[in-house]
Amino acid sequence: MVRRISVSDITMKKAGANAGQTLSFREKIELAKLLDRLALSVIETPSIVAGKPDELFIKSLAGTVRDSTLAVPLDLDNPDTVSQTWEALRKAAHPRLQVSVPVSTVQMEYLCHRKPDAVLALISDLVSRCAALCPEVEFIAEDSGRAQEEFLHKAFDAAVGAGAGIVTICDTAGNMLADEFAATVKAVRAYLPREVRLGVFCSNDMFMADSCAIAAVRGGADEIKTVPYGAATVSLKRFTGILALKQDVCNASCGVRLEQMQRITAQIKRLFETGNSGAAVLGEDRSELNLTVRDNKDAVLKVVEKLGYDLSAEDAEKVYETFLRLAEKNEVIEPKELDAIVASVAFQVPPTYHLESFVINSGNTISATCHLRLTRDGALLESVCVGDGPVDAAFQAIDKVVGQHYELDDFQIRSVTEGREAMGEAVVRLRHDGRLYSGRGISTDIVGSSVRAYLSAVNKIAYEEAEA
Repeated sequence: MVRRISVSDITMKKAGANAGQTLSFREKIELAKLLDRLALSVIETPSIVAGKPDELFIKSLAGTVRDSTLAVPLDLDNPDTVSQTWEALRKAAHPRLQVSVPVSTVQMEYLCHRKPDAVLALISDLVSRCAALCPEVEFIAEDSGRAQEEFLHKAFDAAVGAGAGIVTICDTAGNMLADEFAATVKAVRAYLPREVRLGVFCSNDMFMADSCAIAAVRGGADEIKTVPYGAATVSLKRFTGILALKQDVCNASCGVRLEQMQRITAQIKRLFETGNSGAAVLGEDRSELNLTVRDNKDAVLKVVEKLGYDLSAEDAEKVYETFLRLAEKNEVIEPKELDAIVASVAFQVPPTYHLESFVINSGNTISATCHLRLTRDGALLESVCVGDGPVDAAFQAIDKVVGQHYELDDFQIRSVTEGREAMGEAVVRLRHDGRLYSGRGISTDIVGSSVRAYLSAVNKIAYEEAEA
């Protein structure tokens, strides 16, 4: 019987180590969508180390990733964040918590700052706490290639005894040849209970990662950690290609959609090489999203979905009707104009917060500040915030009044009339709990239109939370 091998992506976890660049929030969401579309078994993320922003990111991924398992490691520097990590992850379709602990003598001392017995106690404690919350827990034995065999077995026993369903060994130093790594995998596979799955990470320091991964599969490994771009570890494209070509020899296969591999890996490469320029809808040519009056409703709604919106049937009808009226006047409707349509007619709700006033102080010798006043249920709420500019200060002031930080997914300003008294239109997209909410504001004051757009999106979030 052909074994099914799980393929895990560690791009976001390794971040700049693989690609030489970091990704923005929006780019990471797009990366996750592309990986999920490839039907990868697992998508791994970094730990929660920055509090609310990282929690928001994990929650957004949990709402975005539909088919792949979403794996989040604990922050070993702050092991008391088990419940915080689970709270961010728990709504994922297939959640996994990871406990990643160094097991070599050198890394235990210099990275973990614990003696061997304390490390074993830590493994047992963290895995058991994770297993009490999450149905799938992975123990990752960092730098296991340089660990003492007796201690490594004790670490496995501690993890499996506490509830780990998958154990991963790591050739962190990258100093093993393929046959050496295969022998290591066979020995670990023989030691672990059959019901416990075995994962591997292969460093590519000697450019042997792909060979070691195939050797690991033949030695009994069940899950391989890969990247679609960069050279730090196993290449997703090469590994899955070799496995497909040598399925009979390896007696193994994976469920990755190879027919989409070339296109999606090219999109991911472009995503990293484009960086944070914002010049394109991430992973796609923005011109491909342009629409004309000849496009039908399905085509329009498909682009709306690519922009990240999840519309109700009623809102979809409103968006399409508005699109038709605008398309009769304009030859081409670009994504930014479709954004404005969605912001104008979809998700319309009674406002929870009303703008009373705002005062901006800004100049080339002082920091921008905003004094903002809102009302909610007749009660006056106000705050004062300092920002990198007048718009940033205003957005921070709204967040402070509401008591919630929202991730700004996109922000656009354009002129809708001409002359000195031209009206400026702002469109703001906020991401909250994995969904996009857009707001639109118009004013002769750019900051005023921006504040109204941001508040419009916030009111939609507040309304949905109240209804829930």
